[in-house]
Amino acid sequence: MPSTEQFLAAPLDRRPGVPLRVAVYSRLAEAIRKGQLPPGSLVPTEAELGAALGVSRTVVRESLMLLEEDGLVRSRRGVGRLVSVTLPAVGLEQIVPVEQLFATGGTPLRLERLAVTRQAASEFTAPNVGIQPGDDTHFWETLISRGNEPIAQIQETVAAIDAADATPLDPQRHPEQTMLGALLAELGPVLGPGTCEVSVSTSGPTRMTILDLAATDPVLVLTHAVQHAGRPFYHAKCVVAARAGHLTIAQTHPG
Repeated sequence: MPSTEQFLAAPLDRRPGVPLRVAVYSRLAEAIRKGQLPPGSLVPTEAELGAALGVSRTVVRESLMLLEEDGLVRSRRGVGRLVSVTLPAVGLEQIVPVEQLFATGGTPLRLERLAVTRQAASEFTAPNVGIQPGDDTHFWETLISRGNEPIAQIQETVAAIDAADATPLDPQRHPEQTMLGALLAELGPVLGPGTCEVSVSTSGPTRMTILDLAATDPVLVLTHAVQHAGRPFYHAKCVVAARAGHLTIAQTHPG
């Protein structure tokens, strides 16, 4: 097995459409999964990771923020960042499109499609939608606003399907719905079970522009996974600004 330094120094995935922070995230997540960074071990500093990976500390900081949001890394005051000892706990189970969570009385919601594309699955995305890294996926990124105020950004991914079966993923048929909303509208209640992990983070330099926030403003992060026919099918990350207000989320409990 290569040393941790050799593993981190291997060339990053720099394919078109793969943000550098995601490439760094994938490398670090892979190092955690393969034991190069063992559970409970101290994560190298931002400066050390930047030097090993050949990227700026800003990119490293964003990647570590994503790792924390997904429960792979934990921060400890006075110590630094540590690899999580256990996997993130399974969370909320309701399969509800996020636009329904925000659809309270008063000002109507507005959905703006920021991206609709097919792209290769990363090391992180692939297992969450039941495919191999590099396989094709459908990707939607949507900004949700209440009036003129952006309140949430969501990125959704499913494995690519044949054009003949892709009607549910035609964004023009569902301009006011997220990908999950479109899938449920077209396919009916055939998806599940689902989980939703909830964490708190900061906006960061990339998302701050989209959500009209400062980089250090707190955000809520909803990481949503849905199965179909017993296999991973859909994965999404929704970043919610504090101005969205209170969320009411139902949770199922074992009988």
